[in-house]
Amino acid sequence: MRIDMRARRRSAASLTIRGALLAGLACPAWTTVRAQQFNSDNYLSKPAGVSTIILTVGEQSDMVMTTFALIPKWEFTYAVYIMNPDQNLNTDDGYSTSLYFKYMIHENAAKTGGIAVKGGTGLDPGYLGSVGLEDAFQTWWMNAPVTLPFLNNRISWDLMPGASYTRDKGSNLEVGWAFTYSTRLAWYPKGPKLALVGEVFGGEGDVYTPMEYKAGLRWEPNVYATFALTYGQEFSSSEGAGFQVGMMLFTPPFFCISGCTVK
Repeated sequence: MRIDMRARRRSAASLTIRGALLAGLACPAWTTVRAQQFNSDNYLSKPAGVSTIILTVGEQSDMVMTTFALIPKWEFTYAVYIMNPDQNLNTDDGYSTSLYFKYMIHENAAKTGGIAVKGGTGLDPGYLGSVGLEDAFQTWWMNAPVTLPFLNNRISWDLMPGASYTRDKGSNLEVGWAFTYSTRLAWYPKGPKLALVGEVFGGEGDVYTPMEYKAGLRWEPNVYATFALTYGQEFSSSEGAGFQVGMMLFTPPFFCISGCTVK
């Protein structure tokens, strides 16, 4: 049986949270980066020892995400999502968390494309609304980011197919499997600092996530920061992420288990 989890989201408002997100320092972008509020990811794992802090504030949700590259080609991430309370009973009021890893399988010689694998527990970033807020850590997921460069790196195309498995927290009954999909296209018309970005993502299967688009601008002024402004909405309704502003900051290498040079 296919379950549209939007109906469950509308009954989750008992988890109302009012608060702000705080973020601290973070780090240099050596090559193409994931831009905070976008659901799609690329293949890249940061050099060992680098940490990343991502902060996103939006109409539907806020997020703080911290990533540590503790081992070469590996990243480990902890994220907190806060759903914004408002006057619309059709939107979520609550929070969720996620823990996941990323391993870079292959990188091309130009360091502009490759493939990785990601997996974790908690709600998959970007699919938060697809399972009810009370179901955090009842969802296990995996996906495979692939990045393909075109036109002398003026266009970067990310593909991220995946799958998730969700159990119902209250009754401990299986909710089911889902095939998740996400694809993002970034166009750099005048160089590597400013990009026009658009993406589409969703989920099919026992647990259904309506297809949603997101589009906006991504600005990378230097090696220490990336900023983005986006708007997102479901294709089938007026619900969705709405407007979001995000920033991603990077640290120099300062701690790792192996494979880094700490200054």
